[in-house]
Amino acid sequence: MKLLASSLRISLLFMVLCGLGYNLAVTGIAQIIFPEQADGSLVQDDDGTVIGSKLIGQLFSEPEYFHGRVSSIDYQADGSGSPNYAPSHPELMERVTASVEEWNMNNPEVPVSDVPMDLLTNSASGLDPDISPEAARAQIPRISRLTGIEQKQLESLVQEQTTERALGFLGEPAVNVLQLNIGLQRLLAR
Repeated sequence: MKLLASSLRISLLFMVLCGLGYNLAVTGIAQIIFPEQADGSLVQDDDGTVIGSKLIGQLFSEPEYFHGRVSSIDYQADGSGSPNYAPSHPELMERVTASVEEWNMNNPEVPVSDVPMDLLTNSASGLDPDISPEAARAQIPRISRLTGIEQKQLESLVQEQTTERALGFLGEPAVNVLQLNIGLQRLLAR
């Protein structure tokens, strides 16, 4: 009986330490050192309303906005993932063919051969918030035509929103689509 009581006390102690204490400590440290990231890297509009996160992609279907990567889960963050189809898989070929047809219809100024692959393929999570700078630039002619904003202004916007490689060699340059479209809205408001 003594052994059972002792085991229960130790189990309860470790449940409190590991299940509650550790999580509170990590959350507290994160709030102190990285408060924005610990809160989800939330993006707010000029009124202070949360409109998204820098970490989770959103669907922008309006043709006058920059579009992100294809999402096989419709940007539903509660079920991230994507099918791991081989390049020869019929469903992947159908989806890419549909993406190419949509591109040709909406972007007649830019041939499909100039479309970066990240606009035709999805990421592993289906929630990628970023596109390559080339993918953003490929959309500039359409956006300029639909909004009346000069292509040079849009090119400057893309350049402003491009983040470079971390430490100069980690990762690839990227553009956050949500922040890019917020910048576009500010240009439209002028």
